[in-house]
Amino acid sequence: MGMTSNLKIKESISSLEAAFKSSDNFKVRQRIQSLIFLKQGKFQRQADLAEYLGVDRSSLKRWIRQYKDTGLDGLTTLKSGGNYKGVISEVLHKALAKKMNDSQDPLLGYWHAVSWVKEHFGEDIHYQTLRSYLIRHFKTKKKHPRKSHYKKDEQALEVFKKTP
Repeated sequence: MGMTSNLKIKESISSLEAAFKSSDNFKVRQRIQSLIFLKQGKFQRQADLAEYLGVDRSSLKRWIRQYKDTGLDGLTTLKSGGNYKGVISEVLHKALAKKMNDSQDPLLGYWHAVSWVKEHFGEDIHYQTLRSYLIRHFKTKKKHPRKSHYKKDEQALEVFKKTP
């Protein structure tokens, strides 16, 4: 037999439904809906409720534990994401843009860019990080010369180009 739910929910069903309607985040709505169903007693087992909501049983158990510890406010506060600050600062971005457009002293490749950043800014940025940043922001790419066939006759090519 599965685990039965014997959670005591302090809020009324009407206040939970009002919170459900006022929320525009899908994850928060799912969590509030689970509390509504638990309060109404529509499901005998947590596994049935989790299957109905389309979440894993461990997620539902985590929500219930979070509700017991922090209440409704803690359950509806999502802590995912954050204020990610990139590795490359605005000053470094401007310097890279200037260096990319410099025809007198250009960057010779991605390894040269890594060493240039380390030399001029003292920042040790990984090759792959800087490479993907340059591709994403400046549309750079590796340049390879075209292959030339080893049997190609250079004199025949010159004669062909000179004919009208």
